[in-house]
Amino acid sequence: MSSSSRDFEQLWADLVPVGRSAASGGYFRQPWTGAEVELRAWFGEQAEARGLAVESDGLGNLVAWWTPAVEPVETRGVVTGSHLDSVLDGGAYDGPLGVVTGLAAVDRLRERGFSPSRSIGVSVFVEEEGSRFGLACLGSRLVTGTTSWEQARELRDRDGVFLPDALERAGLSGGEGLPAQWNLGERVDCFVELHVEQGRDLVDRGAAVGVGSAIWPHGRYRFDFAGQANHAGTTRMEDRHDPMLSYAMTALAANKQARLVSTGSTSGGGSTSGGGSTTGGARATFGRVEVAPNGTNAIPSKVTAWLDARCDSEDALTTLIAEIERLAQERSGRDGTHLIVTAESVSPAVHFDQALAGRLAGVLGDAPVIPTGAGHDAGILATAGIPTAMLFVRNPTGISHSPEEHAEMADCLAGVEALADTLEELAR
Repeated sequence: MSSSSRDFEQLWADLVPVGRSAASGGYFRQPWTGAEVELRAWFGEQAEARGLAVESDGLGNLVAWWTPAVEPVETRGVVTGSHLDSVLDGGAYDGPLGVVTGLAAVDRLRERGFSPSRSIGVSVFVEEEGSRFGLACLGSRLVTGTTSWEQARELRDRDGVFLPDALERAGLSGGEGLPAQWNLGERVDCFVELHVEQGRDLVDRGAAVGVGSAIWPHGRYRFDFAGQANHAGTTRMEDRHDPMLSYAMTALAANKQARLVSTGSTSGGGSTSGGGSTTGGARATFGRVEVAPNGTNAIPSKVTAWLDARCDSEDALTTLIAEIERLAQERSGRDGTHLIVTAESVSPAVHFDQALAGRLAGVLGDAPVIPTGAGHDAGILATAGIPTAMLFVRNPTGISHSPEEHAEMADCLAGVEALADTLEELAR
């Protein structure tokens, strides 16, 4: 085993206990809280131990630079990396795999005796999952200017804490001047994010590593159902204005409509070409619900539910959301409740740089090129005009955002080799 392989295994072992729930085995690494702060400190220590120059901004985004020993031929660098935060009760690999692999790839390149002709950066973006403040890829959105600080500073978490207050409590200054500080256009030539695959495409293909082609369009939508609170034991069924019933039917309708799109049975249905885990069709998920007053013996006065929707085309996504909302409004009318739908975030389709993806697939021995239904910081940087690529490491179960998320160590090490090969190709 090479020293870089041992380095990866040790780096990974360092992260395993941080933020892990003893009850479920899942991870709670929400941004600007203890576990995530500890991981960012760990990253800084590991980067400095490798002689990498660490830069941080007012949000806690990090980049560690390996600069050439001689004057670089190209002033713009090649950047890799991912994120260290998790969804609630999430898996170990989503995000941290790309960060640890970035550090291990630098070790591997040095082990090979490679001297880059341009800087190589390993980055960590904060609040990628949106698990605390509800806006996914918040760190990369702010550094690219996709979201302004004026918009972001109004975000609140579930406890009502405003983003600037959370940053202050974590010892950070905030997001003033972020795009100018990062100056991505002049400092970054291209970005490559390695990530565990969140699906089974590579399993079905029998490949340890793949190259990303695109990210599906996706969005988060808040459904506010308002009704009339009343006594659960004395209110006749026909006299109720129960928002829980309106929500329940909407959740079932969303499931049905997404399945119809996936089979091409709706007029606006997405493409059904290809199989695998993320090719063809649609996804619709109500994964978060809040109920008021949330009493066992009370009919709710309000139900708020968040829909995560994704499709293989923007037209299909628009059609899917419109149909779900239509059915929800019809049910609310029958229930005597009221519904407001708010699009909290909508991301268009992202197509990664085709020339770069093809180049990397060739470097990696004709690795398969596959799309993904999951959002990533890479998609935000690509939208901002940075040539961007992704590498995926096989996930034997296809499960993600769950304690059962997994990747075999042999495949992780194949990912280190693939990223090292990629960085060597791009930083010659």
